[in-house]
Amino acid sequence: MVDLLVKTPRGLEGVAASRIEEEIEGVRVTVKPYGFTGLVLVEGVVDARTAVDLILSRIPEVERVLMVRREVESRLDEIVKAAVEVASSELKGCEAFAVRTTRRGKQEFTSVDVNVRVGAAIKEALNLDVDLETPSKVVYVEVVKDRTFICVEDGRVEWGFKKMKPGKREFHQLLRRISVAQKPYTGPLDAVRNMGIRIGRALQTFEVSELVVAPDGPVKGDEMRVFLQGLEEGIDSRYEVQRKAYSRSVVKVPVYVQDLYQLVRSRRGEHIIATSTRGESVSRVADKLDEVLKGNGRITVLIGAREGLPTGVFRFSSLVLDLSPGITISTDYACVAAIIALITHVEERSLKQIY
Repeated sequence: MVDLLVKTPRGLEGVAASRIEEEIEGVRVTVKPYGFTGLVLVEGVVDARTAVDLILSRIPEVERVLMVRREVESRLDEIVKAAVEVASSELKGCEAFAVRTTRRGKQEFTSVDVNVRVGAAIKEALNLDVDLETPSKVVYVEVVKDRTFICVEDGRVEWGFKKMKPGKREFHQLLRRISVAQKPYTGPLDAVRNMGIRIGRALQTFEVSELVVAPDGPVKGDEMRVFLQGLEEGIDSRYEVQRKAYSRSVVKVPVYVQDLYQLVRSRRGEHIIATSTRGESVSRVADKLDEVLKGNGRITVLIGAREGLPTGVFRFSSLVLDLSPGITISTDYACVAAIIALITHVEERSLKQIY
């Protein structure tokens, strides 16, 4: 019988298996059962809990280790029956549970079928609540062709693998208030295009409300054209990745063009943050930054390029920030540094008012 189901990055199954054999005496391992990558099955384990702790503490090639509570044939009725029996002993004192199914190979049922049937059966048998976000316990149904393994794990272990753990904040509301005004990058056209792509990808990553290309003087037509094309290419490429990866809807960052001085003049009365090595560090103006971030109004962040921002706009800015004192930040990273600085400040200062 299989005692442990081990998950690894693709291509590292053999390395992980060898290390497991070295660390735990007398075990038998199956690498990539039925050809399924990222999987190692371990049999002959005497003390499963000690083995799990040993593997996780000594073998970095391993990503997850699940203790197998029951092994059955991959038939839906058998899976449901076994899952309820395992849950009856493993979910005692549990406040809420969830079922996660990973299906490998062809079966007459889907992962959703398993989740629904197993979840309903456990809920009815044990009178437990279902919590798909932060369950106390998770019942894992690992289907490997004609064999299925039932495992149970503490929900907190699963939280450790989530991007959004309990207690983490989402910053979409803040990011949707941020307008980035970026001076156009000029120079050789290939460099201009590449810079545009990098800036576009970076700002789309954060889904800010808008990107305004804001020249403070004449710019050659071909340089402006290529810079804008690069921005759109970078935004489009990142947007497609987000659209496929996220379960929520993704906001595509719009691009506008406006003279920097006219932009500052038209937004007088709103909060404007200029970035410059002549400014103050975030820690020195933390209280003023609190006031800027509170409320629901638009926040415009001014970013320079090559020569930086003209100092005249500083007088019209709520703050002038030096994002990294003593270091001149490259143009493509300046917008990222500014947004990360704002997010970090909010997290540290616990500005609940902005949510």
